[in-house]
Parts: sequence; C-alpha cells; structure tokens
Amino acid sequence: MLEEIRQQPAALERTLRRELAAIKRFKRVIEKRKPRLIVLAARGTSDNAALFGRYLLEITTGIPVSLAAPSVYTLYDVRPDLKDALVVAISQSGESTDINVVLERAREQGALTAGITNEPASSLARLAEHVLLVRAGKEKSVAATKTYTGQLLLFYLLAHALGGAIRKDELERLPGCVEQALRLEPRISGLSERYRFMNHAAAVGRGLNYANAYEFALKLMETCYVVAERFSSADFLHGPIALVERGFPVFAFGPTGVTWAALRGILEKLRELGAETVVFTDAGNREAAGFGRTVRIPCRIPELFTPIPYIIPAQLFAACLASQKGLDPDRPRTLSKVTRTM
Repeated sequence: MLEEIRQQPAALERTLRRELAAIKRFKRVIEKRKPRLIVLAARGTSDNAALFGRYLLEITTGIPVSLAAPSVYTLYDVRPDLKDALVVAISQSGESTDINVVLERAREQGALTAGITNEPASSLARLAEHVLLVRAGKEKSVAATKTYTGQLLLFYLLAHALGGAIRKDELERLPGCVEQALRLEPRISGLSERYRFMNHAAAVGRGLNYANAYEFALKLMETCYVVAERFSSADFLHGPIALVERGFPVFAFGPTGVTWAALRGILEKLRELGAETVVFTDAGNREAAGFGRTVRIPCRIPELFTPIPYIIPAQLFAACLASQKGLDPDRPRTLSKVTRTM
C-alpha cells in the first residue's frame, strides 16, 4: 500500500499525458451530443471517486449529475430511461458485475456511455463506447490508492470535455503537489503513533472534499479496522455531532475557499467540546493552525484542485496507522481485490 501511494506522482503524470488524445476525441462527440443528465455508476472506492465527480461536474458544467443505484437494475429489474444521458461507469478492475449491468442497460437504450477503469482488457472497457484509462499500473494492494487519484484526474478531463473551465496547465501541477504531499510521510508516521489505540473516529469534508472524507474513512475501516463515520460538515451539525466527547478523534479536510467558513464553524464547536482534531490543509490556509493538529501540504492550491493532493496524507495516515496497530494493510481480513456484487 505504501509503495503504491508513493507511485502516484508518476501514475498521474502518465495518465494525464496518455489520455489527452482520448479526451479530445470524446470532446468532439460531446460537442455534437451534449447530455441533459449525467449518471455515474460505481462501488467502493470508485463510488467515492464518483461522489467527487458529481460535485466537480455540476460545479464546472452545470449539468445535473446523479449517482446510480445499481440494485434498481439488478434486483428490481427496473430500467430507468437514460437515452438522453451520459452514463459513466467507474471501476478499478472493470469487473463489478452490477456496475457493468447499468452500463449495458444504458447502452441498450441508446445512452452515451463511458467507462473509467485501470484495466483495458476488462468487461467494463468492452462494454463502454468511450474508455478513459487510469494509467496506474497493476494495483496489488487490496486498498485502492493510486487508482482513486487516477479516477479523480480523469473526472477533471471529463469536465474539460463537457465544457468546464479546466485547463491542462492546472492539471499538470498536480503531480508536483502530490510529490510535495508525499514528503510529509515521516511526520504522518509519527502522528499515527498517537492514534494506535483508536477504535472510533469521524471524517468530515464539504463540497469537493466531501468524497475524501468518505475515502479516508473507508481506508481506516478496511486497513485499520477503525469504525470511521464520514460526514459533510453541514450534515455533521444535524445530529452526528452528539457523538463527540472529549478526546473523540475528528479528521477534517480544510482547504481555503468557499467551504472554509462553514468548516471553521464546525472546528470551533469541536474545540469547545474538547475533540481531538486533525485538519488536512495546505500552505494557503493560515487559520487552520488554530484548530488542533494540522497536516499541511507545503504548496498553495486553488480549492478546485485540492482533492487529489489532500487525500495523499490521509492515505499515508491509514497505512502508517495499520502498521502501528500490527496489521497488514495489504491483506485486510475478509477482503479481496475484485468484489463482484449484484
């Protein structure tokens, strides 16, 4: 897991360089057939990437985005009308059975279909009309890391193809930001030691980083066996904050930008309650230091592009914490790399 986390700058650079031609072709298709709706279908870590995609695509293109409920297709045998939609399936392995069923049904209805996967020879890649490949190389760890950030990167390219104001030079900065985030590994390893006996925690994000709260919590659950709840900072106030008592661990994603004011209000409340808070942020956020511990990426990043570099220290934390607990993050109990669900 740690080795694959460290591979991410090269994987992102490779994905960006090699998928530009594919996205240019897809953009020409979109110009002739712009969808009225986008539907994203995924499970697990890929579903967290899809949650990010929903925010990014709606923010940058204004097109409504829905997350598919695969059970509607596979268990209830209902076929929602998707003929005017763009349906995007996201799967690291490309072999998630129910996700592929959504894609297959959409194509039968005449919907425009695309697939995001790390496996070019997968069932998903064969089913989708247009394929965007995560060029991460073989991912051996059960816990997905480099494929998650690769999927986020491809959503930026997809947003560009759909008319969003995403520039290539902005994306080209991301591998360097990730490289800087990786330099935090010694600090994060030391920080994780403090949480060796942690059994419960909450992860909080908002907007574009809401998906990172989900992804970080998933990593804590699958590699460290920590019961980790994940919330939007807005939803956190609507009841779940009652969980918090003195010393309760809360991990927050805190970029400077439109979400910071709301998150700052949550952090102030958590400080009053005596919570144990860790804020993932960057060099552009000077206020975060006033709220417990901070993990600060040493570069300034516009909020729109924070999700990829911000998940890096969270991934490192999960991997280091697993080691602190005497667990093997590459072989979590009862899990396998490919999960097939119906």
